[in-house]
Parts: sequence; structure tokens; C-alpha cells
Amino acid sequence: MADLTDPDTLATSLLGGSRAALSKAITLVESTRADHRAMAAAVLDRLAPRTGGAIRIGLSGVPGVGKSTLLDAFGSMMTAKGHKVAVLAVDPSSVRSGGSILGDKTRMARLSVDRNAYVRPSPSSGTLGGVAAQTRETMLLCEAAGFDVVIVETMGVGQAEVAVADMVDLVLLLMIPGGGDELQGIKKGILEVADIIAMNKADGANVEAAKAAASEIRSAMNILAPRSAAWRVPVVTVSGATGGGLDALWGEIDRFREVHRENGAWDERRAEQRVRWLWSSLDAAIRRRVLSGADWPTEIAAGEAAVRSGGRAPSAVAEDILDHLGLRRGEAEP
Repeated sequence: MADLTDPDTLATSLLGGSRAALSKAITLVESTRADHRAMAAAVLDRLAPRTGGAIRIGLSGVPGVGKSTLLDAFGSMMTAKGHKVAVLAVDPSSVRSGGSILGDKTRMARLSVDRNAYVRPSPSSGTLGGVAAQTRETMLLCEAAGFDVVIVETMGVGQAEVAVADMVDLVLLLMIPGGGDELQGIKKGILEVADIIAMNKADGANVEAAKAAASEIRSAMNILAPRSAAWRVPVVTVSGATGGGLDALWGEIDRFREVHRENGAWDERRAEQRVRWLWSSLDAAIRRRVLSGADWPTEIAAGEAAVRSGGRAPSAVAEDILDHLGLRRGEAEP
């Protein structure tokens, strides 16, 4: 059995398609232990040249819109077409344990047992926007393991759509007829990050209602400035329960990829994302270094007490902490 405690062996096993190696690597990137983080970084560095081959899809929508049901049907359709599908389901975290509480994996009955699929529930751990802090790294690990379709399912709350848009190739916004969103034009910020909109539950007696709701959303999209002159956001009707419209949905996803590859926007977007990921990683690394210092519990406790009492400004205390870390204050910020 391969020694998965060695970065080279773990990376090699993962590239060979070992699910045990993939799970081990994801556990490492999700860990807060310093030794685990160091090993995760070493593994990711070895795998970096072998990543980037998947299409990365962010799936958002309010709770109850049917994201997991749609993913089960859509993912199963894609594996039947010969694709390998990874689903990273970001769940809300328990305020007590910090663990995942929704259990999306149990709602993807077919996909969770599909040999060509990998479903990984991941607690958001309080991360802004409901997107787990290590989701970016997990996507890269799945790509290195051979998955060519990677879907990030968010909690569907507030800033989730904006956060996930910064790490995927396209955002798929899922809606349902009769939910009120189509009448209100839903939040402008959510519409502005959507690349494709799918009206779900277009089955049975809901078919006509779904078509009408989709038509209203198309009208609402006409008043928004397009994100790209080359792409007008399509609105399709689908059914996670029956599988209706899923082929057309994949057709739109594939068309989005082709259009943006042809005009260079695909590679440009990914390059910009990688630079932002660097700064995000740097921010997280600095925070970990600060909190892991031997004298920091006392230093931070004193700072928190001063801020809590209102005696000092939080920004001033933050500058003092950076001074203590040895980061001098300069005339200009980088």
C-alpha cells in the first residue's frame, strides 16, 4: 500500500486516480494543523502543472431550489457521456462542532455511488459567502485526479454567488417558478454574476409556470449591462426530477466555454483568478502565522480587551499587531 504520508507518493497516487489519495489530500488542505498545511502545499505544488483541464462550474440558488436533486441528475447524465464529475458541496457549518450539517451527499443517491463521480461535502467553517476557504485547492486536486467537470455547489446565501464567481469559469444560477424571485427581478448583484440561468422544476403542472418565469427573467436581464459583449446570458428550463432540459443546459455550458476560449477571455479570467488566489492565500497564511506565535494569545487578548471596551480603535490595534510581527509601516501600501 502506498505511503500517503510522503508528498511525492501522495501526488503520484492521486495522479494515478487513487480515490484514497484524493480524499487524503483534500483532508490535508482542509486541516488547520501546521504540518498538514505544509504537506498540502507541497502536494499542490507538485500537482500544479497537471491541473486546469476541467471546466469549473459554480452552482448557486436559494435553499429549496433543488440544487442537489439537479446535480444528481446532471452529474449522472455527464458520467453517462464519458465525463468524470466532481461535486464540492459547501454546507453551512454547525456553530457547535464546525462540521457540515446539511448532508448534501445523502441527497445525491446516484452520483455518490457512481465510479466516475466524486462528491465531497465540505463545511463552510464561517467563510464569507459560504464557500469553503480551501475550495480552490480542492478543485485543483480533483482536476489532477482526472475529473474534467468540477462543480461547486454553494449554500445559496448572500455573498456566496459573488465569492464562487471568483474561482470558477462560469456561474449557473438555479431558480424555481413561483418563488417570488422572478417577479422581483431578484437581487441585481446575483444576476450580474450569473452566466447561465436555469429555471428548475419545469415538470408536470409546473411546465407552463416555469416557461413564463423564464420569460420574465429574460426580460429582466435585458435591462442589465452584459458582462461581456460576446455573451448574452441564456435562461433555460430544466427538471432535476425528470432530467428534462439537462442536455440543453450542457449545450449552453459547452457553448459558453467555446465562445470565451475563442476570444481569449477564458485564459485571461483564469490568470486573474490565480493572482487573486495568491493574495487570498497570503492573507490566510499571515493570519495563521500571527495566531500561531507563542506570545500571541496574550497579545491578541489584550488587543481584543482594548477594542471591546471602546478604549482603542480596531485599526490602530491591528497596526500594533503587525508591528509586533515585525512588519514595518511604510509610506505606501503595496
